[in-house]
Amino acid sequence: MVSRVIPVDPFDLVIFGSTGDLAQRKILPALFRRYCAGQWPEDVQIIGAARSELDSDAFRDVVAQSLREHAPAHCADAKALNAFLQRVDYVALDALTDEGWGQLAAKLTIDRVRAFYFSVGPRLFGPLAERIKANDLATTQTRIVVEKPFGHDLGSAQALNATLAAHFSEGQIYRIDHYLGKETVQNLMAVRFGNMLFEPLWNSQYVDHIQITVAESVGIDGREEYYERAGAMRDMVQNHLMQLLCLIAMEPPAKFDPDAVRDEKLKVIRALDPVEPHHIVRGQFEGGLSGRSYRNTVGNPRSTTESYVALRAHVSNWRWAGTPFYLRTGKRLVARSSVINVMFKDAPHSIFGADAGRHANVLSIRLQPNEGITLKVTIKEPGQGGMRLVDVPLDMSFAEALGPENQDPPDAYERLVMDVIRGNQTLFMRGDEVEAAWAWTDPIIAGWQARGDVPKPYESGSTGPGDAELLMKRDGRRWQGINP
Repeated sequence: MVSRVIPVDPFDLVIFGSTGDLAQRKILPALFRRYCAGQWPEDVQIIGAARSELDSDAFRDVVAQSLREHAPAHCADAKALNAFLQRVDYVALDALTDEGWGQLAAKLTIDRVRAFYFSVGPRLFGPLAERIKANDLATTQTRIVVEKPFGHDLGSAQALNATLAAHFSEGQIYRIDHYLGKETVQNLMAVRFGNMLFEPLWNSQYVDHIQITVAESVGIDGREEYYERAGAMRDMVQNHLMQLLCLIAMEPPAKFDPDAVRDEKLKVIRALDPVEPHHIVRGQFEGGLSGRSYRNTVGNPRSTTESYVALRAHVSNWRWAGTPFYLRTGKRLVARSSVINVMFKDAPHSIFGADAGRHANVLSIRLQPNEGITLKVTIKEPGQGGMRLVDVPLDMSFAEALGPENQDPPDAYERLVMDVIRGNQTLFMRGDEVEAAWAWTDPIIAGWQARGDVPKPYESGSTGPGDAELLMKRDGRRWQGINP
């Protein structure tokens, strides 16, 4: 099976903060891969914009070095690299002054898509939006791409949305969450709504509970200042895990349309019950064999910022009444693993007797690494006397199932940036969706502060604090393993 590459129309893409880490590691390599895939017409223009006093040739040298480090070796040959660099330009400008904006205006092409990627800190979102509009750079084909965090709480998210809305319509604002660009995340909708096998069972009658795990083996090095302000709840749960929960729990949209999909996700967030204090666990990693403790890393011996969160959530609607959703995420855990486990109920009556044990189906959707889907089913154990049962996986690895030509699929940023150019907002968050997520998250954080809650310590390289295991054990359940 060969992946189809759907060409896009000519466009100009301006990357504000183009000399920064995100642009160099993710955005520019993603653009280069799409260029190598033949998805672009010849006259595409990529314009870097930052405060650094570089000329275009010096910026191309920076881009070339970035692509040599971060683009796949099979793509970064000299011919392709040189051809890509011919489409790269640069403007030195300041988001807070008029410096450089005239030069940027002179480089833009009339009558084509203009995308402005805000690869900068949130404090510059408003000034950039204002100056794009004030310098007449915005057209009906203009889109702006905004990286998270989308605010620090509900109030700041509302203020940010109001600022952006003062200059651009909601249809021009693309709030990017790279998790939604992962192939397996998109496959959640395909699995649910494209297979009659699953959709009739996707409810509280057949599903015992759902586990969503985003485990990271890395720490917070290089992000200390941001992470100390945010913590795992703001950094991961409010956005990444919330989006995964929405895609798992939402009702079928009337059609695969951006607003239809986002309407259904919004209903899920608004149906979430408040989380009881005894249904949530905060943790903070200690040193162990895997490196420094969290407090040593941030240089604050009294820090109460969490690097781990586990919680039990409930979606109060007809489909999911009584079915818990267990979410967990953390830094410095035993392995890097993002997986959704749909845990089906036991058969209502076992004809095989007590000796056969308990067996239940599990649908595991692996987001990273080794993207794929596994369905655990129960069969007779071969060669044994009597009826001995054993659970075996029906495993589909995307790389194996779709053939060698699909073993290097587009990464999340490739898909999402091309969706911006196409004007497809399906995989981007809407303003009311962001605000609803904060409205659910804020009371949890406020409760921690009011109670003087202190995170539970856990050893680096472990599966997290022991209280997270107790959270499940009290309900007669257990976490699925964190497997690489």
